[in-house]
Amino acid sequence: MNALKVEQISKFYDDFKAVDRISFSIQQGSLFGLLGPNGAGKTTTMRMIMNIIIPDEGKIELLGEPFSEKTKDRVGYLPEERGLYPKMKLLAMLQFLGEMKGLSGNQAKKVASQWLERFDLMQWANNKVQDLSKGMQQKVQFIGTIMHSPDLLIVDEPFSGLDPINTKFLKDILLELKQQGTTIILSTHLMDQAEKLCDHICLINRGKAVLNGSLKEIKQQYSHNSVHLEYQGDASFIKELPFVHSVDDYGNYMEIRLDEQTNADLLFQALAESKMPVKKFEVSESSLNDIFIEIVGGKSNEENI
Repeated sequence: MNALKVEQISKFYDDFKAVDRISFSIQQGSLFGLLGPNGAGKTTTMRMIMNIIIPDEGKIELLGEPFSEKTKDRVGYLPEERGLYPKMKLLAMLQFLGEMKGLSGNQAKKVASQWLERFDLMQWANNKVQDLSKGMQQKVQFIGTIMHSPDLLIVDEPFSGLDPINTKFLKDILLELKQQGTTIILSTHLMDQAEKLCDHICLINRGKAVLNGSLKEIKQQYSHNSVHLEYQGDASFIKELPFVHSVDDYGNYMEIRLDEQTNADLLFQALAESKMPVKKFEVSESSLNDIFIEIVGGKSNEENI
């Protein structure tokens, strides 16, 4: 059964088409990436899924039926623009959020306390939300999103503002929820995170779905003759080699795309002849970030819809 089915949805703002006949479906228990540059239409799409705004065309089925108040309580939504009650005490606010999602007062307090312990925030339980750091507030909002054990979890830029330790911690929680059967929609600009976490993706650009399907199959389809190189010294000569299609140079690390008919051994031979110190030479498939740049062309919409 599909946890979510989106069919040919569109959204207009006067003459501007923010979302243009997008379709995708998500199997229960999968982690789905809704990706795209700023202004592509991702947030508008998520708001239509949540019934915050209504599609002008198409239809959406959530957990096998049209969106309703009954299905609404089976969804957790973490928007990019965070919203907490700054004057409320932390535990009281989470209890309130849990009760809004159908938990009893005692149940909500118990679950909130368990998650605060898990996130190492219990010592702040009686502090006002405004006393917490931005990163701590972000973790609190995530707790408020998942504490009613939603069947479908939609998270928009969940790693924004988090340090590497908390990014890993949150990633582990998402994978744990997936293993428990939660269906997750992840929207993020961090292509490396999406590549590691997602089973399927939909890449939206200028309101249209330009890629949609299994991440594994998409990577195979867009795989190029690529080499990742770690080196020391001057590697500027690599850009001039006749069989090199393009180079993305980071100083002591390069991502090199070769002409499709070129064997990587030819590059290895050229490096050996140059006597340049090489720390790592790896023939690899295109990353999701490479595919993103290739499809989107480095151009995003000017407005974030």
